[in-house]
Amino acid sequence: MPTLEIIAIDILLEPDARMLARAESNNSRLREAFPDGFALDAEHRPHITLLQCFIAAEDLEALCEAAGDVIRNANVTTMELRAVRYGYTPGPGMGIAGIWAEATPELLKLQADVVAAAAPFMAPTATIDAFTARHANPAFDAALIDYVSRFVADNVGANFDPHVSTGVAAIDYLDRMLAEPFAPFAFAPASAAVYQLGPFGTAARLLKRWDTAG
Repeated sequence: MPTLEIIAIDILLEPDARMLARAESNNSRLREAFPDGFALDAEHRPHITLLQCFIAAEDLEALCEAAGDVIRNANVTTMELRAVRYGYTPGPGMGIAGIWAEATPELLKLQADVVAAAAPFMAPTATIDAFTARHANPAFDAALIDYVSRFVADNVGANFDPHVSTGVAAIDYLDRMLAEPFAPFAFAPASAAVYQLGPFGTAARLLKRWDTAG
């Protein structure tokens, strides 16, 4: 029998220009501190993750149909969100930095509904081949696979920390950045989409963007 192709996906919200400007500014700063980090470009799209998981590639269309109904019913572009702090997710020798937002009741309900819609299609785990590319550090690959495998257990509901990833840097640098004052600001989702995940858990390859107009 042929091997079933598994892909790592991110069902996400793409933020508006207000958040994009702040994310780009922070990314430039992080790349000065850590030149080997990533730029925010077509393979590293700024976003708020609702769900990361593994699915069979052949189930992508059915998943997009089920999750799309949830996205459209939620009227995501009308949501009012608020960025409140810098943060980071620790990894081997470095952290993935970002701008954290409040987990509003609307956002929590949307995540719960997306997870429920995607649940029938989820695979428990996969290899690094489920992502668009390997990372140069095998330890980071292992950590990334574990993170996606445990996403529902560790990052849903009361554990949901909505954020826009902005780059990578050493932990000591990020700890200093987090200690700096942060001026909260308002923003909103501009669209919703599904991406295949790449190195650093980035939104690397667009698979589906839903029409959220109206």
